[in-house]
Amino acid sequence: MSKAFYITTPIYYVNDKPHIGHAYTTIACDVLARFKRLDGYEVKFLTGTDEHGQKVGKAAADKGITPLELCDANSQNFRDLAKTLGISNNDFIRTTEERHIKACQALWQRLEQAGEITIGKYAGWYAVRDEAFYDEGELTKGPNGEKIAPTGAPVEWVKEESYFFPLSKWQQPLLDFYDANPDFIAPKSRFNEIYSFVKGGLNDLSISRTAFSWGVPVPGNPKHVMYVWIDALTNYITSLGYPDESGEMATFWPKSDPVAIHVVGKDIIRFHCVYWPAFLMAAKLPLPRRVFAHGWWTVEGQKMSKSLGNAIDPNMLVEKYGLDQLRYFIMREIPFGNDGDFSEAAIAGRINSELANAFGNLAQRFLSFIGKNLEGVLPEPNAYTADDEVLLKSCHGLLDQCREAMERQAFHDVIEAIWVVVRAANGYVDVQAPWALRKTDPVRMNTVLYVLAETVRHLAILIQPFVPTSAAKMLDQLAVPETARSFGFLGEAHALKGGIKLPTPTGVFPRYGDPKAGPNPGKGA
Repeated sequence: MSKAFYITTPIYYVNDKPHIGHAYTTIACDVLARFKRLDGYEVKFLTGTDEHGQKVGKAAADKGITPLELCDANSQNFRDLAKTLGISNNDFIRTTEERHIKACQALWQRLEQAGEITIGKYAGWYAVRDEAFYDEGELTKGPNGEKIAPTGAPVEWVKEESYFFPLSKWQQPLLDFYDANPDFIAPKSRFNEIYSFVKGGLNDLSISRTAFSWGVPVPGNPKHVMYVWIDALTNYITSLGYPDESGEMATFWPKSDPVAIHVVGKDIIRFHCVYWPAFLMAAKLPLPRRVFAHGWWTVEGQKMSKSLGNAIDPNMLVEKYGLDQLRYFIMREIPFGNDGDFSEAAIAGRINSELANAFGNLAQRFLSFIGKNLEGVLPEPNAYTADDEVLLKSCHGLLDQCREAMERQAFHDVIEAIWVVVRAANGYVDVQAPWALRKTDPVRMNTVLYVLAETVRHLAILIQPFVPTSAAKMLDQLAVPETARSFGFLGEAHALKGGIKLPTPTGVFPRYGDPKAGPNPGKGA
C-alpha cells in the first residue's frame, strides 16, 4: 500500500470511568480507520490511557494502593470498552510503559539540546483536576470566594522549582502556521477560538513538578517529573517508535504531507493545538495534519456530572440497544463537532425509522421476494430503463461523496449521502412494484430485483465503517465474498452476477421495543 493514515483518540485519563463521551470519540476514530482501510490505506489506529499526574497519585493513596495498581485496574476498563465497542485499533498505549518513558525522555533531551528548556522558579495557579496552569485573568470566584478555573475546577497557588518551555517564543510561529494551514484545527469555531487565544499572548510554560513523584523522571534531574501534558502528548509518537525516526515514524509521521489526525474533546483543545505543535516545532519534528475537537453530550437535556449521577455506561447502551445501533446513532444524530443530547426517544427513533424501516426493510422486502418466488436465485437483468439508470448512477457516485465528507470528518454527511440513496431505493420499490410485475411482466420484474440487489450491495459496502457487523450480515445475504467488500469492488466492473443462489434472508435491523424481537433485539448486531 502506498497511502498511509494515522488516527488517534486522546489517551483517556485513568481516574475516569468510561462513559458515552469516551465511546463517542473512540467510535468516531474507529469509523475513520475502517473507512480508510476499505479505501486502500495502510492505517495506524491508536488509543490508550494517560496514567501519570498528581490526581492519580492522590487517588491511589486514598485507596491504599500503589499508583501502578490503580492504573493497571482502570486502564483495563478502557481496553474492555474498546472490545465491547468493536474497536479496530492496532495499538493501545499506556504512559507507564517503558517505551513511552524512553520516548518522553528522548523528546525532553532534544528540546534541552535545542536550548528550549531552562530551569527557574514557578509561582502561579494550578488546577489539579485539569492538570493545567491558569493565568489570574482566566479565573473567577466560586460561591465560597475560592478561585475557579474556566472548567469549574478549583485552583491552588503553586510555588516550586521548575523547568520552563519558552511558549511565548512560539506565539508568532504558531499564528503563521495557523494562517498557512487553516484546516489544522477543526471545526472552524475551534480554529477561531485557538487563534484568538494565541493572538492574545502566550506565557512560558512550566513543564516539570517537584511536589509529587508519580510521573516520568526528568533526565539528569529525577527529583523533577515531567508536566503531565508533555508526557501525555508524546504518546502519539511513542506508538510510532520514537526516538527511532525510521519505520512507522517515517510512514505515519512523515516530514512532508502529514497523514496524522488527532480526535479530541473540546475541553483539551488548547493542549493539542497550542502546546503540542509548539513542542514539535521546537524539536524540529513534523506536525500532524489536523486536530478535530468534537463537542459534548448531554443526557436527556442535562449535562453529565458525578453529582447528578447521570453519566451513561457505554456497556449498558450496547446491551440495551445493540452495538451497531449505538454506533450508528452517535455518528448520525449530530454534526461532528457540535454538542448533542442523548435520549431514549432519539435513539429509538433512529433505530426504528432509519435502520429498521428504511434500510433493513428495503433489503428484506426484495430478498424475501426472491427467496419465495425465485427459489432464492438472483435473476439476470435485462435492458435498463431510465429509472434503473438513475438509481444505479446514484450508487456509482456515492463513494466520491463519502470520501469528501469523511475528509472533513463530517460523519453525519457521509450517512446522509448513503440515506439519500436508501430513500430513493425505497421509492423505486414502491413505484416499480415487483410483486405486481410478477403477474404482468416477469422479465421486467427480474431487472427491478437485480437493480435493488446491486443498490443494496453498494449501500452495505459503504455503511460498513458505521455498522460493521450488520453490514456484513447484509452482504452475506447477497452472497458477496468477504474478499470483495472493500471500496475497490464498488462500481459496475464488480457488479453482482445474475443466477447466483442467495442464502435464506433474515432481518438485519430489528425494531427497538418490538416484543417479537426479544428483550434485547439489537444485542450483538
